[in-house]
Amino acid sequence: MTVKSPEILYRSEDAQQILNIAIARQAEAGELTRTQLLEVAAELNIDPADILAAEQEWATRQGELAQRQRFDQMRQGQFRSRLIKSGIMSSFFYALGVYVGSFFFFPIWGIGFSIALAAWKTYGLSEDAYNAAFIRWRQRQQLKRSVTGLLNRVLGME
Repeated sequence: MTVKSPEILYRSEDAQQILNIAIARQAEAGELTRTQLLEVAAELNIDPADILAAEQEWATRQGELAQRQRFDQMRQGQFRSRLIKSGIMSSFFYALGVYVGSFFFFPIWGIGFSIALAAWKTYGLSEDAYNAAFIRWRQRQQLKRSVTGLLNRVLGME
């Protein structure tokens, strides 16, 4: 007579975490092909339409992540440019102060304050403010692409 062990039940969140760990371990050994992904999904009784929708959502997220990285690079580049310009101006005012014999502390202090504000706007935004700035930037980029495409069509450059 065989004794059956009781069936272990997992909450859906726990099962998902276990499966994520197992897939991550398998992925460490190498990459999964789309066919392998579909086979795993079939073994888990996941509808192929759900896999297709998940792939599309993943691709959308990857595209937004790439856009956010470009946005961050642009903001950091603008900050570096402003920092360099401010350093040049501060050096000029300092040298002028040494030459004249009195120091121009106010312009240097003002430049330092503007650098601090620029750093805060670049690196210290709240999540909501960052997202709002990102959305505005993305809309400007889309508008630029639309205008450029329209001009290219009108001028016959395509």
